[in-house]
Amino acid sequence: NNSTDGSHEFFESNGAIVIHNADNYGYSHCQNQGIKAASYDILAFFNNDIILSPDWDVHLLKVIGKNNYDVVSFASPDRCAHKQETTRYNRRWKRIKYPILTLFGVSNFSLRLMFKLMYWNWEKFTAKIRTQHGYTMQKGFSGALIVMTREGLRKVGYWDEQILAADFDLFTRCKQRHDEVRDLQPLSIIAGVYIHHYGRLSSNWGSKKIPFADASKFIAFEEKWGNTTYCEIINDIAQ
Repeated sequence: NNSTDGSHEFFESNGAIVIHNADNYGYSHCQNQGIKAASYDILAFFNNDIILSPDWDVHLLKVIGKNNYDVVSFASPDRCAHKQETTRYNRRWKRIKYPILTLFGVSNFSLRLMFKLMYWNWEKFTAKIRTQHGYTMQKGFSGALIVMTREGLRKVGYWDEQILAADFDLFTRCKQRHDEVRDLQPLSIIAGVYIHHYGRLSSNWGSKKIPFADASKFIAFEEKWGNTTYCEIINDIAQ
């Protein structure tokens, strides 16, 4: 997306295959570029402001592609095993994040401090979540952390490049496929596999946003699905 913050140089120096765009494109466009370049059967769509838990991939493989769970997400401060847990960790994260941002801004030091204050012992925390919830599946998602199989891609299709709220659109299409064809589970989180999501801290905090090169084709979620569906989806995710 023509970033000037050293992102592509960093990833290339670590052996990643980097797709260079001359302009800043929307989320779905870039997801689809990644799909077309990928070679294997499991596709992971991760934001760049996350911290993975130990053996997350091992635990993923115990769920993905089984019992029609071909599109899954993970627990995070955005969405946990149930509403009460989500509220608890989301509030805790906000109480830690915003005062530190006010004092120190976005820096390596502040990001590490936030993370430490949130969890203290990351390995112990994630192990506790895994013990509590195991591989229980809970309908919902964190948009920063979505994985699908090639079979899931065949069932729901590529990301819709007209929709900026692409994760909500994907959730809706999975639900529609589940209701109509019954060969796909609704997009659900693996409740016992927790991954930290910083939430919009991967670029300069408060900096001016660069316009999307493909913005002219964007439509609202409600324009595609209707207001009633939007309210139903929000209620589904909030449970």
